[in-house]
Amino acid sequence: MLTRDLIARFPKAELHVHFDGSLRPETMIDLARANRVELPSTDPVALRRYMLVDDARDLEDYLKRFDITVSVLQTPEAIERVAYEMAEDAARDHLLYMEVRYDPHLSTHGGLTMDEVVAAQRKGFDRGERDFGIKIGIINCTLRHYRPSRSVEIARHSVRCKPLGVVAFDLAGGEAGRPPGLHGEAFDIALAGNLGITVHAGEAAGAESVAEAIRRCHAMRIGHGTRLYEDPALQDFVRDRQILIETNITSNVQTRAVRSAGEHPVRRYFDAGLAVTLCTDSWLMSGVYLTDEYWLAHRSLGFTREEIHRMILNAFAAAFLPWPERQALLARVQDELEGV
Repeated sequence: MLTRDLIARFPKAELHVHFDGSLRPETMIDLARANRVELPSTDPVALRRYMLVDDARDLEDYLKRFDITVSVLQTPEAIERVAYEMAEDAARDHLLYMEVRYDPHLSTHGGLTMDEVVAAQRKGFDRGERDFGIKIGIINCTLRHYRPSRSVEIARHSVRCKPLGVVAFDLAGGEAGRPPGLHGEAFDIALAGNLGITVHAGEAAGAESVAEAIRRCHAMRIGHGTRLYEDPALQDFVRDRQILIETNITSNVQTRAVRSAGEHPVRRYFDAGLAVTLCTDSWLMSGVYLTDEYWLAHRSLGFTREEIHRMILNAFAAAFLPWPERQALLARVQDELEGV
């Protein structure tokens, strides 16, 4: 019988989680006190309750909480601490691999450069890798509301920071009315620099956003893809090329991209042969870890143990890692899954 405790023991990979959406409330309070930042509450329980999104009108409303977390991520010490704690929290949920995404420009308001932001992340992640036995890659994001020239700047910075473990480039932020093609030049730079590419698409906008992410921005993976089903021919294209869909069930319910977990299209995508995996989006704002998402998929959508294993393996297979490292991880994970 499949239980939440059993899923917790499965080795897992998290491919879609936001750095600025995954802070511990206790850490936010410490950092705010040290840097004289005002928070909605200085009580950890009350702050956690405030940061958990359960009443968002839409994606734009959901994103407002991120202004609060970004306000305490303006020093190297803060960034390093959050990175280290993310590694610890991930290992506690039996993650062997994780890719953490963030727009480094958001942490430059206090005088840091983007290079210094990524260096601080890397320092925290490196300590976490050593202490907790997890491997962590960095995905740099640009945001949809930025002018294209800033996206180009972030893309060039991302290529330059590959030695610090930047493995991919992403486009995030409010989707409606902001097609991904506006930032196409930045993704040309990322592709030329041999970065992986993932794009938030098909969440607040329709399937045309997914199409543009693939055709103009060279997307190798799609974040959310909730409305991909609106274009059956495109869905077949995504299936045939095994472009991974990074699925975030809880987050999609919160932003009203879907009405309920039981109506999420990930079930139909999986049954149609698409490459899908489950992700959390934001540990703090969504109030979930990866075990919770797989347990929700089992309870609400009927995913079996074997199907969950397949989605877990899909994540490792699509990780932005050199192929030999992916092969080694896949072999290890297959052995561990069989032994649980």
